[in-house]
Amino acid sequence: MTSRSSHPIMAPRAVKVFAAAGALISIALSGCNDHAAQTATRATLVRTTIVQPRDRQGAITLTGEVQARFRADLSFRVSGRVVARTVDVGAHVNKGDVLARLDPAEQAADVDAATAAVASAEAQLRVAKATFERQSALIASGFTTRTVYDQAQEGLRTAVGVLEAARAQLGTSQDALGYTVLRAEADGVVTARNLEVGQVVPAAQPVFSLAQDGERDAVFEVYESAFLGQTDSRRVTLALVSDPDVTAAGEVREISPVIDAKSSTIRVKVSIDNPPAAMTLGSAVAGTVKAKPQNEIALPWSALMAAGSKPAVWTVDPRTQTASLKPVTVGAYEAGQVLIKAGLEPGERVVVDGGKLLSVGQSVTEAGGRS
Repeated sequence: MTSRSSHPIMAPRAVKVFAAAGALISIALSGCNDHAAQTATRATLVRTTIVQPRDRQGAITLTGEVQARFRADLSFRVSGRVVARTVDVGAHVNKGDVLARLDPAEQAADVDAATAAVASAEAQLRVAKATFERQSALIASGFTTRTVYDQAQEGLRTAVGVLEAARAQLGTSQDALGYTVLRAEADGVVTARNLEVGQVVPAAQPVFSLAQDGERDAVFEVYESAFLGQTDSRRVTLALVSDPDVTAAGEVREISPVIDAKSSTIRVKVSIDNPPAAMTLGSAVAGTVKAKPQNEIALPWSALMAAGSKPAVWTVDPRTQTASLKPVTVGAYEAGQVLIKAGLEPGERVVVDGGKLLSVGQSVTEAGGRS
């Protein structure tokens, strides 16, 4: 009886509790829906710019070295032991100056032997000549035979030949003796030395390098990409790295036809017009050549994104204020900016900051208004 009378009393309370709980759940769900709606419609804050192509003429600057137009490796023509060295690297020499000497004992002995051989040949020639003259007189009077006369004549011819050979050998020996002294072949500066006193050097081994006075070149090691149609002319502006106020003009004189296997560069020689005195051999110079004018769009690095494996940028539709990803072709990468060669049209609005948070079709709000 007691349990039956309790149900009518508890029912109203339970209804009230369930009604309150339902109300709370409804409020919570409505709050979630409002937050989701706000999230779906919230626009991303970005900074944009309107792209305008511009004519741009850049410059390519590389560092090279001043070298002589003509260089020669000097060597002894005979082998021997070095007994004297009169110059060192950096010395300026004149044509005919003595650079080094070899021990001439062996060559002097050869000259003495050749001189003795000439004296002996001359004596034999005198005897052969006297014999021939005597046989000539006898055969004219009929007191000798033709055979003896022919032998005397042949002996004279042989003696003449022996004397000529001996004199030639003497000349060769004298030349070899002169080759023990190494002389400068032109005015210039010694740029390398590969011998010491007491060293035995073989014939034809380079022992000095001589940079001849006169015309000068600036030599550069250039990467192949610099030749891809970017330069405007063959004229080059040169300046000393240590003193940029020292300048000169030059022109590309020679481009190596092969690429260096180690550095992957091409050697370029630039002739220097009237080089200043401060541009000495071995000086480091900066060479600048103008690039061809190009119509390009410059954007900051922050604008560059990727569409798969290709570069791209975010553009904003001015009507819908939504973002879309557009592939582009990059012309060059520079400090602080990237140059777009193709893919954008003048007047397009490009996102330059905030693009990392965008997705295709997303609404955007431009910070600080349009630029």
